Amino acid sequence: MTSGHIFIATSLDGYIAREDGSIDWLEVPGAELEDHGFAEMMASVDGLIMGRGTYEKVLEFGVWPYEKPVIVLTRSLKAADIPEHIKDKVSFRASDPAELMTDLAREGWIRAYVDGGRVIQSFLSVGLIKDMVLTRVPVLLGGGRPLFGALQGDIRLNHVETQSFPSGLVSSRYQIIEPD
Repeated sequence: MTSGHIFIATSLDGYIAREDGSIDWLEVPGAELEDHGFAEMMASVDGLIMGRGTYEKVLEFGVWPYEKPVIVLTRSLKAADIPEHIKDKVSFRASDPAELMTDLAREGWIRAYVDGGRVIQSFLSVGLIKDMVLTRVPVLLGGGRPLFGALQGDIRLNHVETQSFPSGLVSSRYQIIEPD
């Protein structure tokens, strides 16, 4: 089956966005000059899986930042809703996580970058994430959209490495420990 991999930034208090979806706090002076491993991670995956909210936020960037295929999990958007300039890069699916990963394996995907709070939570809850890189941004938001939600049980992690950067960002890599 295709394996899921997370690469995401959070505030120090664990939020991925403000309540209104804003991610303005991600702009940290000097961080744009640092190599946080994103290009390396993107080179290691066959494509991206994201939720509708993340997709709509990325559309606001103006320039589509991904060359690899992007699958948006949505039940409300239709293919006709995809802007013309990214029709060859984006597709919509309404699959559950396990069904999607099985389909992607049949399509030749080995590794998928999983992005977006609810999507990450749903993939974690059914054991479809292999590892994650969490980059903590030195800011406390005091509220917003959390990366992690309620779980049916503990998910054990193995810490692989942590790297700090002059900008104050701190990235930690974890592997998911498969339950017995």
